[in-house]
Amino acid sequence: MKSVSVEQITNHIEANIPSFHQRRLEKLAGLKLRKVLQRKNPYLFKAKNVTSAPELVKGILDAHLSSQEECIFGGFLEGVAVFICEQTFAGRKSSAEGVDLEFERNGIYYIVSIKSGPNWGNSSQIKKMVQNFKQAKRVLGSNAARKNVVAVNGCCYGVEHAEEKGDYLKKCGQSFWSFISGDENLYTTIIVPLGHRAKEHNDKFQGEYGKVLTRFAKEFTDDFCRPDFAIDWDKLLRFNSGRC
Repeated sequence: MKSVSVEQITNHIEANIPSFHQRRLEKLAGLKLRKVLQRKNPYLFKAKNVTSAPELVKGILDAHLSSQEECIFGGFLEGVAVFICEQTFAGRKSSAEGVDLEFERNGIYYIVSIKSGPNWGNSSQIKKMVQNFKQAKRVLGSNAARKNVVAVNGCCYGVEHAEEKGDYLKKCGQSFWSFISGDENLYTTIIVPLGHRAKEHNDKFQGEYGKVLTRFAKEFTDDFCRPDFAIDWDKLLRFNSGRC
């Protein structure tokens, strides 16, 4: 095992974090109000007693952006994990379906599916991951030098006390970052460089966010409010859930 320095990690993150922020901006710029409205639950906002167009629009926009950013950042963190494992255990990006990382440690060949956090999928998605693991194991098992293949679901944050899941191991947070690096403290080391120029990037994002929020509020008021500016819930529901 080799070690990876803080400087190496910092250089990698600082070189790649701008792409995360750029994707955030691109996704924001490409949003259409009606597309966002179709993906959110209007009943929820009615149950929360949302009564104004700006409040409703901000709620659906923020909810949409939150889930979108989680996905984008998850992909970025996956790249960080692969880079670190490349430096420490000669890991590599996997070509197997549903597998993100492959590496050997202490005579065991690991195949890893990387997720953001521990509560990433439903039973069907987990079943699919297990199927992908089994397929990858069959392919790798045909190689005599790789008989001991272990599947791992690695999660970038969170805690999993019962790591043994039968068909695979589940390692989260500190356990995952230590597993791919050999460094028990790596999970705290990476937090500092993640903030590289964060305020500058976020200020730019907030400027564009304000424009989108204003545009969405006007469009929503024009299309889904009554003349007295009250939300027309019937019209909104017909658009969101009606058959035609």
